[in-house]
Amino acid sequence: MDTRSVSQSKRPRNLPSADALIPSQIEPVVEEVLSSTPFIDVHTHLFSPAFGKLGLWGIDELLTYHYLEAEFFRSSDMPPERYWKLSKREQADAIWQVLFVENTPISEATRGIIALLKAFELPAESADLEEARSFFKAQRIESHSQRVLQMAGVSTVAMTNDPLDPEEQSIWMNGLKPHPQFQSVLRLDRILCDWGGHWQQLAKQGYAVDAHASGKTAIEIRRFLSDWHERMHPVYMAVSLPDTFQFPEDTIQNKLLAEAVIPSCRELDLPLSLMIGVRRQVNPRLHLAGDAVGRTDLGALENLCRAFPGNRFLVSVLSRENQHELCVYARKFNNLMPFGCWWFLNNPSIAEEITRERIEMLGASFIPQHSDARVLEQVIYKWQNTRMLLTRLLANSYRLLSNNGRGIRRQDIQHDVTRLFRSNFEKWTRLNATGSSLSDLRKEGHESDKDR
Repeated sequence: MDTRSVSQSKRPRNLPSADALIPSQIEPVVEEVLSSTPFIDVHTHLFSPAFGKLGLWGIDELLTYHYLEAEFFRSSDMPPERYWKLSKREQADAIWQVLFVENTPISEATRGIIALLKAFELPAESADLEEARSFFKAQRIESHSQRVLQMAGVSTVAMTNDPLDPEEQSIWMNGLKPHPQFQSVLRLDRILCDWGGHWQQLAKQGYAVDAHASGKTAIEIRRFLSDWHERMHPVYMAVSLPDTFQFPEDTIQNKLLAEAVIPSCRELDLPLSLMIGVRRQVNPRLHLAGDAVGRTDLGALENLCRAFPGNRFLVSVLSRENQHELCVYARKFNNLMPFGCWWFLNNPSIAEEITRERIEMLGASFIPQHSDARVLEQVIYKWQNTRMLLTRLLANSYRLLSNNGRGIRRQDIQHDVTRLFRSNFEKWTRLNATGSSLSDLRKEGHESDKDR
């Protein structure tokens, strides 16, 4: 027997390339790539500086965020009715006292505030908010917003823009100048979820619609969407749907969805974002903090993807119990793009489970996260948390792959991170890549700081 041929036959067929990382190098390289890659924040409630007071920022807005209000009502004897009569400043003081002075801020939302104070070198154990208020009062929103995005490692954010919100509508109608870092999104909740309460707004704008969505209503809504597409140049359309959403079903909502919105998205080459699973106002006393979560029947999503193969759907579901089913549907329909860990899911323990499941089932063919930020500075700690989480998850996946015999190179990691946090969204929305590196963004942020 030829012993040489035996030894050759036992040699692995796919030897690691010379530039493959050794296992101990993988996690540091993943961390470096994640920290140096500018992310696209695909869903927020932020506004560019040109929207003025619609954009929320600063310590008082951060502390009166509805996540913190919900925690406050659990830890305080103050009834909601009394709280809502306070000024914004008084509300923030009350929340600071209860959640940060009298109690240890160990929840995810309160820890986020501590992380932000640290990021801006502000005291995290002060008895009052005077130093923090002075700091934010001294900022100019134009340079401050650019600095915040640079600190968060974000090149671009997608806004939430409602053409039927009177205050926002007037800004758009007066000729809003686009901002390169803030992309618009055409939000459809008032049309699809409360047609009876808002159809007259379209009628007043000259569209031939009626309360029953009969006659030319669908055609006129398509004309309305086309007009606002021309005005906004959105990267996608979006709607938040309840856990009871069904499709098909004989409702005005589904009639408008199938006959107006989906055809418009196809004609305008826009994805439709479906955020499914919210239960509105289970406790109205808490206002915005009074919404909850419900498990939904994702058969409705299956029916949409199958009935409209020429449309692209961005989908996030709010219930933890729906996540595995969403992954399975994404494997069956290539016009479905899962994205983010939305709202109540944006906690490390749950986000880790969901993201690991998606990596295992979908590889890099999804969008792991969005900030859902409602207050500008929130993007800093939310993306900081995401980078830490993805460092662990991706490093573990690469180590497993390395152990199985496939060499991992830095360029492989860069390709995957770029795909997950940039190119998947760019391709899905036809958004042109900016080409900016994070070092470029940091340089721009440094230059803007000189003007503050």
